[in-house]
Amino acid sequence: IPSPKIFAVSLVHCISTMADGYDPKKSKVSDDRMEQWRVAKVTGSLEDVPGIGPAAVRSLAAGEGDDVVTNTYQLFGKFLMLKGPDSDGHKVDCMEHMEKFWHWLKQRGIRSHRSAIVKAVAIKASTFFPDIYDASLYDDDDDEEEDE
Repeated sequence: IPSPKIFAVSLVHCISTMADGYDPKKSKVSDDRMEQWRVAKVTGSLEDVPGIGPAAVRSLAAGEGDDVVTNTYQLFGKFLMLKGPDSDGHKVDCMEHMEKFWHWLKQRGIRSHRSAIVKAVAIKASTFFPDIYDASLYDDDDDEEEDE
């Protein structure tokens, strides 16, 4: 039987691992910056996307073949690909879609600002596809902001 201290540490680790995923409250990008991005012309530069800096650009460009992402058009393509596949008994909903994209970014080596990137891409994509992102699904009474 583990000691209470070891059990508590294990429990905290399990809870934090379970909470690993997309959370728009973890985005440190201001509402003004998100709005500027939403209405701006897509230039193709990954660094235009809120949350993406030089390290993220390098991580996205690493790899081979279809894994390489070097511009925003490819990033949107990856985002849209993760909206499926749908099957007879299952349709990928908004929340599952955001989780899939967040985990894809993590798998590609993006170590910080994943929630900001997901939110930015989703908000921009919603200007093309209005039903692809529903921010109200993430509303709750907890106004607590967390660091990523």
